[in-house]
Amino acid sequence: MSEAKTPSTKAPHKHAAFFRQSGWLMIANVGSGVLFYAVHLLSKKISVAEYGAFGVMLAVAMCVPTMPLQMVFAQQAARALATGRERALAGMIRLAWLGTLVLALLLVGGMTIWHAQILNAWKLPSETGLWIALAVVIFTFLQPMFVGLMQGQQNFFWMGWSQIINSVGRLGVAAALVLLLAGGSTHMILGVCLGLAAAVVIGIWQTRGLWNIPAERFDVRALLVQIGPLLLGFGAVQFLFSADTMYVKAYFSSDDSGFYVSAGTLSRALLWLVLPLSQVMFPKIVHSTAKSEKSNLLGMVMIGTAVLAAGGALGLTVLGPFAVRFAFNESYVRVATSVLPWYAWAMVPLSMANVLVNNLLARSDFRIVPVLVLLAVAYGVALTYFHTTLIMVLQTLGVFNFLLFLACAAFTWLGGRTTRPATVN
Repeated sequence: MSEAKTPSTKAPHKHAAFFRQSGWLMIANVGSGVLFYAVHLLSKKISVAEYGAFGVMLAVAMCVPTMPLQMVFAQQAARALATGRERALAGMIRLAWLGTLVLALLLVGGMTIWHAQILNAWKLPSETGLWIALAVVIFTFLQPMFVGLMQGQQNFFWMGWSQIINSVGRLGVAAALVLLLAGGSTHMILGVCLGLAAAVVIGIWQTRGLWNIPAERFDVRALLVQIGPLLLGFGAVQFLFSADTMYVKAYFSSDDSGFYVSAGTLSRALLWLVLPLSQVMFPKIVHSTAKSEKSNLLGMVMIGTAVLAAGGALGLTVLGPFAVRFAFNESYVRVATSVLPWYAWAMVPLSMANVLVNNLLARSDFRIVPVLVLLAVAYGVALTYFHTTLIMVLQTLGVFNFLLFLACAAFTWLGGRTTRPATVN
């Protein structure tokens, strides 16, 4: 009798844990997202051009492949913990630290040589802001490493708190400097930098059990076979998520880019609701795949993502003018609300495609990766031709996000399975 009951009690138990963990991350995402969003309320205290400069500095940080970096470390941590390869993981983490240090030195050297050209191209008002933005980029490389390790550990409690503390630091510093010292984009980006620094410190401390142990040699070639497709696949998805702001900044005026950033801020808030579902799903599928166990999380996550994303887009479509008027100056309302529905609904297929990408890559089914890269390249090329209006930019984004969803759906439900890559030794 007891043996017959065991299988039936495992699934509800796992589902309860999944909803508890994703619920906490959802609270953390929404809470930190509201605080991130509140930073943009400071746009009422600065000029549209200054806000546009802040937006482009944020967009530069968004172009750092945070998603692929986080998922690489999440996958490696989850796999190592499932297969007892913690010491090989420690060696990989230390190698990643060294690589980040080399990259930071290269970025500092490049900034020293080309800072004048960058200031002119991005229409930034302050060289100090540019250097702070460089520090943001470096911390943005470090943060996903430690967030990914916490995700792979399934340490969702501190993963959520690191997001909240990051957002509190960002808002607190930026608000104090703008409201008390009449600061601008430079002071706002300083808040971003200090918030990220706090999140990195938390991640270092919480993952010390993974990197502060004796390391052992590992097969670098086998590691690259595993992480290469993850970097390319998630990097392509992130490009589809973030590149539009950089193109708008290049092709439109400072005021138009400021209006566009405001609509993007509201629309990307949809992902605060849906990303926790796939974040919790990913290491669980990696773990079950490494142990050849079955997992039925995908359908549940897809339904939740579709309902939340579509409901959020509908809400922004109906309440867009009120939301823009509340968050930004009156001058933003006409342009921002005209593009907001396009932006919000373009996020819906991207949100659903993100779930499918997480599922495929967690199972080491990398056949989708060349298609993702091809779509990202085609999207980048398309934006160089289809940018007559802000709405045209968003229509292009929507088309490519829908193509991304169709491609992921085809590989998920129509394609056969492939064998998993070898474990790193």
